[in-house]
Amino acid sequence: MSDHDSSIDTASDTALVGEQAESPVQPIPEYVDELVTRARRAANRLATLSTSVKNQALLVMADALEAQSEALLAANTRDLEAFEATPEKQAMADRLRLTPERVADMAAGLREVAKLPDPLGEMPKMWTRPNGMQVGKVRVPIGVIGIIYESRPNVTADSAALCLKSGNACVLRGGSEAIHSNTAIAAVLSEAAEKAGVPAGAISFVSRPDRELVPVLLKKDQFIDLIIPRGGESLMRVVTEHSTIPVIKHDAGVCHIYVDDDADPAMAGEICFNAKVQRPSTCNAMETLLVHQGIARTWLAGFIDKLTAAKVEVRGCQKTCALSSAAKPASESDYGKEFLDLTLAVKVVKNVDEAMEHIAQHGSRHTEAIITTDYQKAMRFLREVDASAVLVNASTRLNDGYQFGLGAEIGISTSRIHARGPMGLEELTCSKFIVLGSGQIRE
Repeated sequence: MSDHDSSIDTASDTALVGEQAESPVQPIPEYVDELVTRARRAANRLATLSTSVKNQALLVMADALEAQSEALLAANTRDLEAFEATPEKQAMADRLRLTPERVADMAAGLREVAKLPDPLGEMPKMWTRPNGMQVGKVRVPIGVIGIIYESRPNVTADSAALCLKSGNACVLRGGSEAIHSNTAIAAVLSEAAEKAGVPAGAISFVSRPDRELVPVLLKKDQFIDLIIPRGGESLMRVVTEHSTIPVIKHDAGVCHIYVDDDADPAMAGEICFNAKVQRPSTCNAMETLLVHQGIARTWLAGFIDKLTAAKVEVRGCQKTCALSSAAKPASESDYGKEFLDLTLAVKVVKNVDEAMEHIAQHGSRHTEAIITTDYQKAMRFLREVDASAVLVNASTRLNDGYQFGLGAEIGISTSRIHARGPMGLEELTCSKFIVLGSGQIRE
């Protein structure tokens, strides 16, 4: 995540973004009440804000991030220094780390959102009833969206941008490990947005790291319309147990790639290497590789050597270990595990049926892929595998709002409701019915 200079950090540690500093001993219920009340008040105004004002605000916010880049990196350094650099935390440290390129990417994401069509006011269809009245559905904001997340600083910028463009106020609660980074990013964004005409409170950030605060926030169903959690199993459990607000889960990414016996070997190698190595700490990185026994004999050992050269630890089934001495024996718990680092579980399977059975048993319904030249198998895989995104001959890393053309995403929903997969602008809206009459009454 990112942050800015020490003057902003000092003020933000004890303040709501855009507000004067509060007493650090203010009771949590009062603190939360003030936060959500401001957000609700802002949402009422934000819903009718013009597209031009929102777009201009997003551009100003992007410029502000780049102008404050050095300060954001300095604040991020404070978080990294406080974070234990133990091997098991290296993956999270990568998620936490900001670089000049990542700050630039955040700014670019805001500009991309500004270019996207405003979904509000869209009317997919309208129909006329026998009595002559016209009925239609129009797209409107959800209202106030609470986003609870861990580690990643870009979530702060992406969430603020998408909520703003879709007419929603947001209440952001990042993890304590990134408190300086997130506080700084949110301060830069909210200040820039308000100067551009966005109501105060539209981008609200929980700057206090108190764990006791989250259950209180999750009970504010009179003020918050939707909760989106992004993080590990413990976070999901806390949110689902305590929330009286509807929840859209952005759960673990236990992603598989199945390499079929008729896959193009070169293509399979390139896709699978990208899916594991390009950025292993992401939720759409491959965690388990399933390989048809027919192609495993000629392809798998060489691919494992390539992975090993890239410092990937391969944990394989008995057949995998027999084919490659570089593979370590896998335990049963390795299948279905989200490693989030350079560790990969590998299993040799008999056919596509066994691969799909394995995915159904161990997958998290996030992202699944098949590599094959057989059209019928590809179509069957697309039809039968249950996940937020199913890909043919493409890397799991492509399950992403930006890659799908949605602009920055607020996350990848694994819930089986209206929003599933990358959540862009449309997924942050709902609809209301409108009726145009000429005196009709119910008989």
